[in-house]
Amino acid sequence: MRLFAPEEIGEVLEMIMFRELDIRAVTLSVNTLPAMRGDVESTISALRELLKPYLERFRPAVDKIADKLGVRIVTARLAVSPVSIMLEPLGKSDDGVEIARALDELAEAYGVDMVGGFSAFVHGGSSRGDRALIGALPAALNSTKRLSGFVNAASTSTGINMDAVVEAARAILQMRPEAAARFAVTANVPEDVPFMPAAHHGLGLPDAVVNVAVSGPGVIETVVRSLGNADLRSLHDAIKRAAFKITRLGELVGREVAREIGVKFGAVDLSVAPSPKVGDSVAGILEAIGLPRAGAPGSVFALSLFVDAVKKGGAMAASTIGGLSGAFIPVSEDALMAKAAEEGSLSFDALKAMSAVCNTGIDMAGIPGDTPPEVVAALVADIMALATALDKPLGVRLVPVPGGRPGDSYDLGGLYGRVVVMDVGRYKEIPVVRRGGVAPPGVWRLRAG
Repeated sequence: MRLFAPEEIGEVLEMIMFRELDIRAVTLSVNTLPAMRGDVESTISALRELLKPYLERFRPAVDKIADKLGVRIVTARLAVSPVSIMLEPLGKSDDGVEIARALDELAEAYGVDMVGGFSAFVHGGSSRGDRALIGALPAALNSTKRLSGFVNAASTSTGINMDAVVEAARAILQMRPEAAARFAVTANVPEDVPFMPAAHHGLGLPDAVVNVAVSGPGVIETVVRSLGNADLRSLHDAIKRAAFKITRLGELVGREVAREIGVKFGAVDLSVAPSPKVGDSVAGILEAIGLPRAGAPGSVFALSLFVDAVKKGGAMAASTIGGLSGAFIPVSEDALMAKAAEEGSLSFDALKAMSAVCNTGIDMAGIPGDTPPEVVAALVADIMALATALDKPLGVRLVPVPGGRPGDSYDLGGLYGRVVVMDVGRYKEIPVVRRGGVAPPGVWRLRAG
């Protein structure tokens, strides 16, 4: 990676000081499979012993590099191997809950903001460990504060596991809002994701790596607004240049933290992620491009233009691209997205359409707490179908709000923001999800050979 030019340094400093530029997450990803044992007490003891040397160095390294470079690192995160694999020799959901609480306690003890990997890959079917983890999900997430997890229920190679989709939908409806905000149903999830709740240590990775997630929507919105009525090609080029600088900072931070800890540097996730702060909104970028409100006609086009520019600019700036790499549109975590949902501009249909050109699917949307499981499963299944048809990672993160009705809101606090309850429609039964089984893979699988 070439050195920063003086002009670049000045531009990045301005972004940090005046445009809300920060690093969304530095994620330490650790292989925890060597901690597998035949009983849960021994497994938890081995987990603590394995993770301790990494965690003792991790938070101090993040804080040191943040001070050294003068950049705000919003969260320090830990990702572990899929816990469902660790549950294979145990086979009980109660053991999964105990492991979840142990991971949550470790994160709190060592100053880690979030820990991911309470996950299962069931896109082609479920094993003993997968079933134990899915059964543990509501109790595990309801009784922890920092733990995140997912169920990967679909992939381009295997199809869509409707049985897993239905089970995940039932689990979501048993979670408190704060817990549901830390769980997603995913498709095609990559193995080097630094963003929660999809973060986990993939099977193809070294023993430990550092992955980085960038941010910077405020920077890009400022750039877009400064161009006035510039044509689309000029707009695209300006976004691309801004994304290049944001990503360069992300790679620099990641490499420095990895060096400080003594592990390998993994990848940069190019995804531009919003926060509930005013001026730090992806919806703000879309409106600056020329939308009256996110979700209005033209939203898919504007988002597509933005995502393409981010990917092209970021790809030139980083040595290794990973994670999801696109743009996040989490409704509650973006103040203007939440406002659009409240006003009715942003609907589930609009989010599905926008999923075709971004990387989140339906993310951080509120639903009434009494929504039938079949309706939740059908919403999830729609996104799984998009992901497999387009051969891309997508996910669904729904937050059931007890007593909530469309237009109501629930304050989750922190990065999760204010979740708005959205209209799930008038249908109470969706018989197609009762058919169960695994929908076979589409033609993408045939093209792959």
